[in-house]
Amino acid sequence: MHTLSLYDLLFSFIPAALVITIMVYRSLQYKTALYAMARMLLQLLLIGYFLIYIFEAETGNIVLLVLSVMLIAASWISLRTVPEHRKALYVKALLSITLGGGVTLLLVTQLVIGIDPWYQPSYMIPLAGMIFATSMTAIAIAVERLTHELSNDTTYDKASAAAFNAALIPVINGLFAVGLVSLPGMMTGQILSGISPLIAARYQIMVMAMLFGASGLSVLLFLRLAKAEFFPSH
Repeated sequence: MHTLSLYDLLFSFIPAALVITIMVYRSLQYKTALYAMARMLLQLLLIGYFLIYIFEAETGNIVLLVLSVMLIAASWISLRTVPEHRKALYVKALLSITLGGGVTLLLVTQLVIGIDPWYQPSYMIPLAGMIFATSMTAIAIAVERLTHELSNDTTYDKASAAAFNAALIPVINGLFAVGLVSLPGMMTGQILSGISPLIAARYQIMVMAMLFGASGLSVLLFLRLAKAEFFPSH
């Protein structure tokens, strides 16, 4: 696989720079976009060095610590759009992603792939990242739609149904588009590394199924737990 230098990476930022320029010109929230891009750059560079240490250490305790940090961060970020409810809903989001995403992660790593040892970092951490990130995004969409619906005096059952449907739109769109419009990250990475496209397709099928299941379960749990925040009597 071709090794990218830092100089090569600069060219990949050209489209992003154009978007930022347009946002500045139109007085949009360019500062948020710049901050997000800067955080992305810093976080990925740091995690690249950190993962080298984790892969070499090969200890389950470190992997569990990393998964815990990922869960804590994902749960907090998922509530970014509802700051007024963030603290009250945080534990509910954490529990939902941990159960919905964690069960899916264990199923995939231990039964589907059968990694050995059970905590093998090169499998556990990337798969956990995909699962937790997708669940995080689904909950973020769900809670934003839920609060919007409730603000219009919609009943909680109808609001939660609308929130659940909205939360799954990105994942379902991904199911429709995969292989037809896009070749997702795992499949593309495996093909570029020389693995047979047929094997890569099987892994991608596994990934798409686990992302749909994890996000759906996480959102269902969250909407169930969140009812107590909006309707304490229940």
